Amino acid sequence: MIRGIRGAITVGEDIEPQVIDATEKLLQEMIQKNNVDPENVAQVLITVTHDLISTFPAKALRNFEGWVYVPVMCMQEIPVPGSLEKCIRIMMTVETPIKQEQIYHAYLEGATVLRPDLSKS
Repeated sequence: MIRGIRGAITVGEDIEPQVIDATEKLLQEMIQKNNVDPENVAQVLITVTHDLISTFPAKALRNFEGWVYVPVMCMQEIPVPGSLEKCIRIMMTVETPIKQEQIYHAYLEGATVLRPDLSKS
């Protein structure tokens, strides 16, 4: 079955090392908790809020062994007034036997406010 795995994380400052480190942390959580094999990933879409422009967070995925051929794209989030700032969001499309309600969606740091109903430890 094809499933979407969501995740989000915030950073303190818009500097490349922080953006890459936060993205790696989020990806690691999503990959480990859902037992994702890169061979089963169709695509990874990454969005950032308008205040994150220092780097492409997709660079972080290239630090993971076996992920070099997974298609990744970065985009800018819609700048809705009052929305969460300095936020990186990820949507990973994977083939998995896991049921929809058993997918672990990772909301870390300040991003836990986005989906407190899905924020798990």
